[in-house]
Amino acid sequence: MMLLDPGFGSLEEQLWALLFLSVRVGAALLAAPMVGGIAVPGQARAMLAVVLAFFIATWVPLPKPPEMMSFEAALALFQEVLIGVALGFVLQIAFAVPLIAAEQIAGTMGLAIATSIDPSSGTQSGALGLYFMLVLNLLFFVTGAHLLWFELLIESYRVLPAGEFAIGAATGREMINFAGYGFATAAAMALPVVLILLLVQLVTGVISRSAPALNLFALGLPAGVLAGIAALIIVMPIVIEQLSSLLDVSLTEVERIVAGSAGVSQ
Repeated sequence: MMLLDPGFGSLEEQLWALLFLSVRVGAALLAAPMVGGIAVPGQARAMLAVVLAFFIATWVPLPKPPEMMSFEAALALFQEVLIGVALGFVLQIAFAVPLIAAEQIAGTMGLAIATSIDPSSGTQSGALGLYFMLVLNLLFFVTGAHLLWFELLIESYRVLPAGEFAIGAATGREMINFAGYGFATAAAMALPVVLILLLVQLVTGVISRSAPALNLFALGLPAGVLAGIAALIIVMPIVIEQLSSLLDVSLTEVERIVAGSAGVSQ
């Protein structure tokens, strides 16, 4: 069992143990969308990783880390980075789902050119995508999913102690399957609105063929935008349920990765 000693006799060993434990947490925080964006300074993420590593060393009984500057330590650090990135990347995939759905809806509504700077990533994103992201972030924190994710991250040290070599092909397959589920969820979110907009475009096309004197662009674009906004208002309760289900599945996927890695180590 590894416990941090408050004395100064083995300061180098204690710092190495703290650094070793903070690698998995730091990689997970870097890959997770909550604090992994540019809005959170890198110094704050590093400090949070060290603080969590200190509490993990105090709460969770762990074996001693491998000797510093050894080949075993290098392999163990690489393994810790892989585990942390896997735990955080699942949430990254989940948070990309509403952006995919919003791009499909905005392209059909004619709002693809309405973009703004995303403060979390620093890149341009559609206005509708930012709205969906705000809804997902609100659900993520209101439902306590962030606390469950941190609990799974800490529990991974108990189920899979630091230094255990346990990442296998099953973990990669789980993440690929979850990415496929994310694409299916994005299509299900965008499908009702896209169908309504398709009907509006068909009606607009029939009207333009019946009365060629009418300007198709002057009639179709406002009708598509208004119909898209009305459709979003109608289907928003369904979208919220789908986003809540997405968060539940993503947390379940994180739990599967932890349990699957523990099975490989055994």
